[in-house]
Amino acid sequence: MATQQGWQACPITLQNVTATVNLRTPLDLKKIHLKTRNSEYNPKRFSAVILKIRKPKCTALIFSSGKMVVTGGRSPEQLKVGAKKFAWIVRKIGFTNVKFKEFKIQNMLGTVDVGFPIRLEGLSLHHVAHCSYEPEIFAGLIYKMRQPRVCLLIFVSGKLVITGAKTRGDIEQAFANIYPVLQSFQKQ
Repeated sequence: MATQQGWQACPITLQNVTATVNLRTPLDLKKIHLKTRNSEYNPKRFSAVILKIRKPKCTALIFSSGKMVVTGGRSPEQLKVGAKKFAWIVRKIGFTNVKFKEFKIQNMLGTVDVGFPIRLEGLSLHHVAHCSYEPEIFAGLIYKMRQPRVCLLIFVSGKLVITGAKTRGDIEQAFANIYPVLQSFQKQ
C-alpha cells in the first residue's frame, strides 16, 4: 500500500506531547496535594506534585518553584488546554497570583507504519554514523537524525516511533527523509 504512493500515504499519529509552563509564583506542594483529588506527593521520592486530569487526559508535575511540566496531550492545542486547566486548579486552591507564562513544547512523539518489513541489519551497516542496533538488547534500531534533530526507533515490522521533535513539521520532515532509506532496505 505505502510503497506505491510513497511516504504521504502513511499517516503519522501523535501519541504524546510534553511542554513546560512557568506559573511565576512559589507554591506550597503539600497544600496542593491536600486540596486536590487526583494528586500524588511523596517528597522523599520526588520533589513535585503529580496531578492528573481526565479532559483532556494530561498529567502535570508541579514544582515548588512554580514551574510545571505537562505531558500526555495528543496535540499541542490539547496540551495547552490541559496546562491552562492545571494553572486554574492551582489558582482556585488559593494561589491567586498564578500566571500562565512561557508555555513551550519540549517534545513530541509520533508513530507511523510504513506498511512493509525492513531489513534492520542492512540499514545499520549502511548508516553506521546514525544507527545503533543491538537486537539482543532491544528489538528496534535507534536512528539519530541530524536534520531535523529527532530520534527514530525503527522496527522490523515497519513500525516507527519518532521522538525529540519540537513541532509536527519536524516529525513529518524526519519521516519524509527516512522513508526512501527504508524503502531501499525493504524485505522482499
